[in-house]
Amino acid sequence: MMRRPVDTGDPDRLYTVTGGRSRADDSFDLVTLVVSECEPTAGMQSEHARILELCRHPTAVVEIAAELKLPITVVRILLGDLLATGRITARHPRAARSVASLPDSALLKEVLHGLRNL
Repeated sequence: MMRRPVDTGDPDRLYTVTGGRSRADDSFDLVTLVVSECEPTAGMQSEHARILELCRHPTAVVEIAAELKLPITVVRILLGDLLATGRITARHPRAARSVASLPDSALLKEVLHGLRNL
């Protein structure tokens, strides 16, 4: 049986990109939406600049990782840097729902009553 080599990327490059850090920011999961708050600046790390360009419109963390061809953990570390400096904002899609868009409690009680009668 022939085995395919595993493409793990260049570990030295990933170490350099994250500055040797391995702990990702817990603020980000795969579907967290990220939006740029500014344009890339001169001298900025190229990965940070690319993230800012990608996130001009809300973009999920998993999409950012796919576009950059980087592991999720590395992307979460980079996003943590940008969040700490106020260059991006992040929110979970579920957080976007307002109280006004939730069903009325009276309607929910009627549905529950109907289900119990089944």
